[in-house]
Amino acid sequence: MDFVSIRIITDDVARLAGFYERATGVRARWASAEFAEIKTASATLAIGSTRTVPLFAPGAARPSADHSVIVEFLVDDVDGVHRSLTGHVEEFVQEPTTMPWGNRSLLLRDPDGNLVNFFTPVTPEAIARFTR
Repeated sequence: MDFVSIRIITDDVARLAGFYERATGVRARWASAEFAEIKTASATLAIGSTRTVPLFAPGAARPSADHSVIVEFLVDDVDGVHRSLTGHVEEFVQEPTTMPWGNRSLLLRDPDGNLVNFFTPVTPEAIARFTR
């Protein structure tokens, strides 16, 4: 089994895809106006319109309703990401901070309110966990 993607349902696919393009530096791939993907080397962030939900199960997903999932991105320079997003992010939940487990982490909310963590391993132990 392979973990392929996580999908965020939104009322505004273009707005959310634009945010993640800016935040990651990765251009979205559009399958239709209702569905875009941000593909990285290790995972895909899919962004689907609320209009796609009835194709699965009506009412099964609601945009801007999650408070339990954090979308995470491993980046080379979390402080650089913070600088590049300042002025474009409505809410930084936590400025870049070195966590007890060795990652320097930036926590923010995307335009729909989903939590997003950009992190860079900074201790030898944390770096070893993410060495490919």
